[in-house]
Amino acid sequence: MSESSSLSSKVQRRLDATIDENLRVLGPIGVDVPAFLEQAASFTTGGKRLRASFCAAGFGSATGTSDHTEAVVRAAASIEFFHAAALVHDDIIDRSDTRRGAPSTHRAFARHHRASAWAGDETHFGLSAAILLGDLLLVWSDQLFVEACALVSPENAVRARAEFSKMRSEVTVGQYLDLVEEVAWPVVPIDARASRAKTIAISKSARYSVEEPLVLGALLGGASDSHVEQIRSFGLPLGLAFQLRDDVLGVFGDEAVTGKPSGDDLREGKRTLMIAAAQELAAPDDSARLDELLGDPDLSDADITWMQSLIAESGGLQRTEDLISTSLGEALTGLAAIELDSESRQLLEDLAERTAHRAH
Repeated sequence: MSESSSLSSKVQRRLDATIDENLRVLGPIGVDVPAFLEQAASFTTGGKRLRASFCAAGFGSATGTSDHTEAVVRAAASIEFFHAAALVHDDIIDRSDTRRGAPSTHRAFARHHRASAWAGDETHFGLSAAILLGDLLLVWSDQLFVEACALVSPENAVRARAEFSKMRSEVTVGQYLDLVEEVAWPVVPIDARASRAKTIAISKSARYSVEEPLVLGALLGGASDSHVEQIRSFGLPLGLAFQLRDDVLGVFGDEAVTGKPSGDDLREGKRTLMIAAAQELAAPDDSARLDELLGDPDLSDADITWMQSLIAESGGLQRTEDLISTSLGEALTGLAAIELDSESRQLLEDLAERTAHRAH
């Protein structure tokens, strides 16, 4: 399949077309609108498009076709807009300076404020503008999913819309739980942190990164309830593997590949399953020091190196890698139980391996 006809290209064209149409309609409102929407265009260009791929694979698993219908493309683009909105808001919450090797959205808007020689606090402006852009991306996500649903049967549309609403609500609640965890840790016993971290990983990321795109595609394709449940048995453990790999990359990833500084999650104070494992396995003094350093935005390179070493040497990293392997195995076991054509099965197996073993 040529690149021009690939799902990724089709989704990118749909994203671009949505932004262009909004620029045409909204641009005349004011001279500062184009720069606002151009940030949306910049932020939604590129990326792994894993969620779009899972959406298309879910549709194919239900219909037996690998064709990227317009309903699939619009639904996949909707999920990508939702993902972009989540990243914009997540970067604000985490105080992240970069995303994919470029300034995060709130930092980009702060730079725009400074370059324009405007009055007031550039940081506050950047945060405010990014919140609004994230909200606008959510609006576009809704718009495209409505359009996708209009291209399938009314019954399929009703089921898909209900699932889409549930997904959005759960991600928001998961994000809140993640926010709580970064401040509640002093009163949470060490042996309770892993289960809380797993709950957050599932609700904030695992479901909407893998399981929900699969299910949404399947529902749009008219999947039976039993097929949807089988898809979930594959998607949820794979989604957990996805998030655990994200946690590993957030601490040990290569900045040149991930687009974020190595150890960035340590500065942001991410209390992940890997951190919980390291704290359980490390000596009490080392565990206490890890707690003290975690979330300090001014961590030195030496601090980062020490924390990385502790996580690795304590066994926290290996426990996480083992859980990734276990989760991938559970996903593939679930996949084996689903009745699929050979092309759909191979596609899902390839996506599973790519998801669990990715480098960015």
